[in-house]
Amino acid sequence: MVKISVTVNGKRRHADVEPRLLLVHFLREHLRLTGTHVGCDTTQCGACTVLVDGRSAKSCTMFAVQADGSEITTIEGLAPDGRLHPLQEAFWDDHGLQCGFCTPGMIMTAVTLLADNPSPSEREIREGIAGNFCRCTGYQHIVNAIQHASKSSAPRRQA
Repeated sequence: MVKISVTVNGKRRHADVEPRLLLVHFLREHLRLTGTHVGCDTTQCGACTVLVDGRSAKSCTMFAVQADGSEITTIEGLAPDGRLHPLQEAFWDDHGLQCGFCTPGMIMTAVTLLADNPSPSEREIREGIAGNFCRCTGYQHIVNAIQHASKSSAPRRQA
């Protein structure tokens, strides 16, 4: 077992973990933050995307011990005060989800995308979310939602 200390959604957490425990499993099983989804375990689908030190990262290919000392934000942490993050609102308003499985990862990826480029073109959005798969929507509503969020307000990098 290895001792780790991470800040998750603004709260400091300490745990003893197996060195091979993936960050996604630490978040879901140890902290019960189930908004981060397990899709492929091979970094292909992006359903497990969270923010690590303010940058999007696929938590299915990162060990929990690698996050020691880091600040992690999950989808649950984007709305700590009960107000939806601008991207969450835009996904709601623009029907950027269907089954919802990919939605947390898409939103977390888009947080970094908009932090880096607050006014992306449609092409830049499509390139920015290329590492995330959606099997339901055909992507257009997701792109619309990200464009909406970029125009409606300045999205926060991290809650």
